[in-house]
Amino acid sequence: MHIGILRTDTVLERFQTRHGDYPDMFRAALGDPAALPPACAGRIPRFSDYAVCAGELPEPDACDAYVITGSRHSVYDDLPWLPPLVTFLGQALDAGRKVVGICFGHQLLAHHFGGETAPAAVGWCVGIHETRVLAPQSWMEPAAATFALISSHRDQVVRLPAGARGFAASASCPVAGFVMGDRVLAFQGHPEFTRPYAADLLRMRAETLGSERFEAGMASLDREDDAPLVARWILNFLASR
Repeated sequence: MHIGILRTDTVLERFQTRHGDYPDMFRAALGDPAALPPACAGRIPRFSDYAVCAGELPEPDACDAYVITGSRHSVYDDLPWLPPLVTFLGQALDAGRKVVGICFGHQLLAHHFGGETAPAAVGWCVGIHETRVLAPQSWMEPAAATFALISSHRDQVVRLPAGARGFAASASCPVAGFVMGDRVLAFQGHPEFTRPYAADLLRMRAETLGSERFEAGMASLDREDDAPLVARWILNFLASR
């Protein structure tokens, strides 16, 4: 399984020594041979990285599937690399490839395919948030009624594209996950983030967040998250035919 990581930003340089960059995080989350679900039939994923935020795009059929990373940007910003990326994603889907969007990628797939992303009325969502599964999916194996992921976003999907189906919601994020047919899967939360990286992001944004939100976000990191489960779900989705 050849997965193309579409990098829409770079981890801040001062954090990279400790945490790596976004492609490193996704390799760790999705590439562990010991964690492969049965659906992968022993096929260990291999990865290629594309700095789409610098204008680098592969041929649409270069990989079996693509993962769109998170970003400090907003999907409604005037970014010169964003229209070519949207065109590429349409071509990749037309070529039968699957696409997974995480955070910014989740919002991009909604906003630029007929829905809408906007600043969240609740402001920043940070720390670990529990999400309810509203509509169980075939790739959710093992099944769960809820899952907890690290969040780090101030924008949200406020309207889904025609044909998209939401499958998850949290108290602060009504559209926490959606699918479009059997080719697009999107999560607002971060299955690739570690708690130490989330803590560093919280400390960096402490003044912006305010003391109450900062302290609640830090306290939430003491609990376990379900990143391994969601990574397994993503691999199930990618491996399904």
